[in-house]
Amino acid sequence: MENPLLIESPLPLFSKIIPEQHIEAAVKDVLAANRKTLIALLAQNEFNWENLLAPLDDMQDRLSKIWSPISHLHSVLESETLRAAYNSSLPSLTEYQTELMQNENLYHAIQSVANSPAYSQLNPSQQKVIANDLRDFKLAGVNLSPQDKQLFGDYQKQLSKLTTEFSENILDATHAWTLHVTDEKDLQGLSGQDIQIAKETAEKKNKTGWMFTLEYPSYSAVIRFLENRELRRQMYEAYVTRASDQGPQADQWDNSLIMENILRIRYELANLLGFKNYAEYSLVTKMAKSPKPVLDFLNNLVDESKLSAKKELSELLEFAKKDHITEVKAWDLAFYTEKLRQQKYAVSQEELKPYFPADKTLAGLFEVVNKLYGIRITEKTDVDVWHPQVKYFLIYDKDNILRGGFYIDLYARDHKRDGAWMDECRIRRRLIDGSIQHPVAYLTCNFTRPIGEHPALLSQDEVETLFHEFGHCLHHILTQIDYPTISGINGVPWDAVEFPSQMMEHWCWEKEGIALISGHYKTGEVLPDELYKKLHAAKTFQSGMHMLRQIEFALFDFRLHLEYDPAQGGRIQTILDEVRVQVAVVKPPAFNRFQHTFSHIFAGSYAAGYYSYKWSEVLSSDAFSLFEETGAFNPTTGASFMKNILEQGGLPDPMDAFISFRGRGPKIDALLRHAGLV
Repeated sequence: MENPLLIESPLPLFSKIIPEQHIEAAVKDVLAANRKTLIALLAQNEFNWENLLAPLDDMQDRLSKIWSPISHLHSVLESETLRAAYNSSLPSLTEYQTELMQNENLYHAIQSVANSPAYSQLNPSQQKVIANDLRDFKLAGVNLSPQDKQLFGDYQKQLSKLTTEFSENILDATHAWTLHVTDEKDLQGLSGQDIQIAKETAEKKNKTGWMFTLEYPSYSAVIRFLENRELRRQMYEAYVTRASDQGPQADQWDNSLIMENILRIRYELANLLGFKNYAEYSLVTKMAKSPKPVLDFLNNLVDESKLSAKKELSELLEFAKKDHITEVKAWDLAFYTEKLRQQKYAVSQEELKPYFPADKTLAGLFEVVNKLYGIRITEKTDVDVWHPQVKYFLIYDKDNILRGGFYIDLYARDHKRDGAWMDECRIRRRLIDGSIQHPVAYLTCNFTRPIGEHPALLSQDEVETLFHEFGHCLHHILTQIDYPTISGINGVPWDAVEFPSQMMEHWCWEKEGIALISGHYKTGEVLPDELYKKLHAAKTFQSGMHMLRQIEFALFDFRLHLEYDPAQGGRIQTILDEVRVQVAVVKPPAFNRFQHTFSHIFAGSYAAGYYSYKWSEVLSSDAFSLFEETGAFNPTTGASFMKNILEQGGLPDPMDAFISFRGRGPKIDALLRHAGLV
């Protein structure tokens, strides 16, 4: 039987992939073929775009096409055999990538293209590809001695292994613990939907009563709505101690040593390349070119937010006293936040959810982007998917030209990594015959699933998450750049990559947007004006506390990588405690081990870059203020955003692209206004 990963097909053949038979074999096959191709390429006497850069793109694209579905399945449908095959393949992949980027002959060959007379005849995208390649060769250690190259490669292998272990520990810890409830009176405060899901979860495990898990929809329901304070405490402690040395699963999947080793290796890797720390290494490819602007930016936001946050917390504590709670604990905060929201604005998440059935909200989202950008989205049903709940859609532009497609996997389930994200399945590129390989995205969330005939109902937070991730999809799919390393989100500085995704969030708060995405699951009624006014009034509720929480994460991440000292180790808890003293108005309990599940920095691409969320939010808030001036669905403004931002990929400097759209540089005013801080 032919290996489905090696079959040339428009989309991956997910259902035909047998991990133990196909994964390692496919990786081995493609790496061997790529190495053979590279030898032939470098044997040429002269180099140009057509005989070197274009074939290199072909090589990388072939590898991406086999690894993308493997990596995706590892995140959304993990099994023992898949994990084993994935982990067995990682070292050889990392070794290949390091070997490629440290190949001096290849580096000099690309440099010769940059130095040739023909370079000036290349288009701006091709020139940007070459400039980025030469920069990335240096960041991968191409100029190191043979011994240091070997050491750099070893570091990369270790990092790949450790970051994967970090994620797998979280997954295992999340699925290993449950809260089993047998007395119905202990369910007070929960919605019928949450209770029914807990009942079905218990039945699947051959238990009576109700079972709650550490998957986020289940955890969130308990911590926000369950009246039973002791059960909230148990749930909170289990959740915030996952994969750590604390809590009910202490030491079973402990990420403590893994985090220390990740920080140490990142420091050594940066040091090897001549950087003082990993933060400086990371910033080479970002908008902020040195640590000072990052720290100044974050500290300024602390100053802008802290007074509001203190007032918000004081209000919450006073409110809790009405329930005779004189000492508000960490497991009380979300619960009383919801109660206070309801008292102040006469609106709760549970009251809003019936108006946002997932299918209606998704269809409304498609209408929103149609009005903004003239794009049309249609479902394609004859596509091989990895789970029955997964759907696939195509995107056409206003001229009815196909731009690309995306898979959407909305609901939480076993063997699926927590959180929400967009990832690449296919990258836009122009093929040798002049045709376009259309980009394809994976859009993954972990919302509460439908129950029988009862549709999935989304909270406002989940609606916002859906819009955010779809913003990433648009950035990936609408690109008009034909070269994969700067197509879509590729080549975009990481502190600008959240700009389009955060931009999309604004329309799920606009009245015209709400009219499109809401429709009561029983009656089809759009969210009534009265409820909309309450929802909008509550938008900035506790925004100071929320702002400080994000800044806490960002400062913690940045300081970890900026201040690492090999003599002292990571000082992870120490730095986190120091940041909290400076920033936080709420101090979590001593057993809290949030850092042990901070996947963004320990298993993702945000190391020394979590500040990107707030950095990009300045851009997105200021950009949206132009829509506020011209109209939320102004087609001219929408077309300009699409042309200047969404279609440009990693070609322009992000600041130049922003100015092309906005007509000036970014200002922080809109961010503070949207957050209710001015």
